[in-house]
Amino acid sequence: MSDRYELFLTCPKGLEGLLAEEATGLGLEETREHTSAIRGMGDMEMAYRLCLWSRLANRVLLVLKRFPMKDAEDLYHGVLDVEWEDHLDAEGSLAVEFSGNGSGIDNTHFGALKVKDAIVDKLRTPSGLRPSVDKLNPDLRVHLRLDRGEAILSLDLSGHSLHQRGYRLQQGAAPLKENLAAAILVRAGWPRIAAQGGALTDPMCGVGTFLVEGAMMAADIAPNLKRERWGFSAWLGHVPALWKKLHEEAQARADIGLAKPPLWIRGYEADPRLIQPARNNIERAGMSEWVKVYQGEVATFEPRPDQNQKGLVICNPPYGERLGDEASLLYLYQNLGERLRQACLNWEAAVFTGAPDLGKRMGIRSHKQYAFWNGALPCKLLLIKVQPDQFVTGERRTPEQRQIEREQIEADVSVEVEAPGKYEKYNKNGNPIRKPEPVIEQARLSEGGQMFANRLQKNLKLLGKWVRREGIDCYRVYDADMPEYALAIDLYHDWVHVQEYAAPKTIDPEKASARLFDALAAIPQALNIDKSRVVIKRRERQSGTKQYERQSAQGQFLEVSEGGVKLLVNLTDYLDTGLFLDHRPMRMRIQREAAGKRFLNLYAYTGTASVHAAKGGARTTTSVDLSKTYLDWARRNLSLNGFSDKNRLEQGDVMAWLEASRDEYDLIFIDPPTFSNSKRMEGIFDVQRDQVQLLDLAMARLAPGGVLYFSNNFRKFQLDENLSERYAVEEITAQTVDPDFARNSKIHRAWRITAR
Repeated sequence: MSDRYELFLTCPKGLEGLLAEEATGLGLEETREHTSAIRGMGDMEMAYRLCLWSRLANRVLLVLKRFPMKDAEDLYHGVLDVEWEDHLDAEGSLAVEFSGNGSGIDNTHFGALKVKDAIVDKLRTPSGLRPSVDKLNPDLRVHLRLDRGEAILSLDLSGHSLHQRGYRLQQGAAPLKENLAAAILVRAGWPRIAAQGGALTDPMCGVGTFLVEGAMMAADIAPNLKRERWGFSAWLGHVPALWKKLHEEAQARADIGLAKPPLWIRGYEADPRLIQPARNNIERAGMSEWVKVYQGEVATFEPRPDQNQKGLVICNPPYGERLGDEASLLYLYQNLGERLRQACLNWEAAVFTGAPDLGKRMGIRSHKQYAFWNGALPCKLLLIKVQPDQFVTGERRTPEQRQIEREQIEADVSVEVEAPGKYEKYNKNGNPIRKPEPVIEQARLSEGGQMFANRLQKNLKLLGKWVRREGIDCYRVYDADMPEYALAIDLYHDWVHVQEYAAPKTIDPEKASARLFDALAAIPQALNIDKSRVVIKRRERQSGTKQYERQSAQGQFLEVSEGGVKLLVNLTDYLDTGLFLDHRPMRMRIQREAAGKRFLNLYAYTGTASVHAAKGGARTTTSVDLSKTYLDWARRNLSLNGFSDKNRLEQGDVMAWLEASRDEYDLIFIDPPTFSNSKRMEGIFDVQRDQVQLLDLAMARLAPGGVLYFSNNFRKFQLDENLSERYAVEEITAQTVDPDFARNSKIHRAWRITAR
């Protein structure tokens, strides 16, 4: 065998240029780039060094032979001609990987089988001994790549992929591979920053991959120093003495690096479940003295290196798999931008994201962007210099104008008198002067976002007098007023509940996404509500027998007030909140008319109408619903207002319950679903089809002189004409719509029904 070999190094797509630079720096000659690979020339020492020191490669392949091939027979004989006894014992094990197609081979499994057969046939002994196949830990890994009629036969010196460093046994939901994390750190300039003694921090560190890779770079530790099994470990061409020399050199460099004072490397993670796995990974990597991880939200993230140390903030925020998910993440990116601007001035930042549009919402410009692939997902690395002239906040002002404003703020502080021998500053009254809290400038809104904010503020002003006069705590402030911003926005005290209506298929998804982000960016600013109190959901158009499903399981309830009663809402766990805002006038009507009456609430949901009836002095209330969850919620609503006795809660199918009931009621309220196919029901309820049967059953329970109120939200609903022949029917829709729903004439329809 020659002393000089052709070497192939494979890597994730997009890392070819960086890997070429790294390999050339390690001594590889005649380096050339290919798709997801590079190649070059080097001796055995070079091959070993690449295995040990490459932070970016997946595999190091030593090329044994190149040969032309026209068909499977050419493949077999080309492999057979190699002196395999120089590489593997007859009793050894092998694994074959095959890539590429053509020359009559369109199936990689078939190609691998032909390569295996040739090697086995070559090594088969007269006594019948032959190599076995071991796909997990073979003595020899063989790789054949078919490229435009040429076969490239190689030995895999790596064994398992080089990205598997061995320290990351525990990982989060969407981890970055170690070599991709290393590549991002290189692109972000971390080797330069580390050499200058800079700091490294990750505000969303997950299980700590960025931190460990960064610490290993800073301490000059070979990424695969701790690997025990290699692809060459049982290879007959292995030179143990040469490998031992290189490994000892790497170990000596690591010892020197770890003996240096550790750099300030810190990670923060909001999910408490990931803290211990991250710490375990850091300990396995031997970097516990260098890397510390703490629990903390992005909104509170603030690096505190000693003596004004600067460095690199690096993170891989979540991307979101669906549009609605991305929308929810908008505020995460905004919070990140705010923390960078406030707490990391003059640092550098690197944000790796599969949703670059979200990166644009941070309120700070990137000076460079690099394309990467995270598996099959195209991603961008945004490099940022955290300096005021890169901020995109507030109104457009020059850096000079910003400096004048800062100086003005400082000048407005009380006259300062420095106390002798003290570092604190005092005012003329002798009280310590506290530094004013830094003002966090909001990311500047786009033109569309500003237009949307103006509409929100206009609506808020128009509804303001009515809200204050009526003492209303929860109301709708926007309902698709502008067709291009198809949202429903409700205020619940000091929380905002946002529902995005799914855009028609005719709308470009990218445009829909951009408009949604514009609107969501505007909401906290326009309504003067903290981003953490904005809840975002998506309301899809339902069809067939599909039902709305539970969204989350946070179990957080918020107490709100309406008409003198207190009610519990849940903004996160369900598509609806537990309080239908458009039915407010109906609930108030029931409260006014309930005194001394027996009240029946059918499809009671969370029992809000029953609470209002009890508040109005109802003799009794009965609430019927199929859902135990909602009836428990109704029980809590009643208890919250001190109502428990004489307030029945009945679980069951409304139609079946009415058929079995023999009680009479003076006041009945029915607000049925458009359809229901609950497993607890017999059959399917359809309000248009079943309205007559439902109302006839309910009217049979209405006492003489009683009133039944019927409403529903099905936009195409038509009340059956035959009902008006049997009962006195009056449509009262206009009387049951408050100003906050005045623009939406089809939000619901309502009728007052009495006996003739």
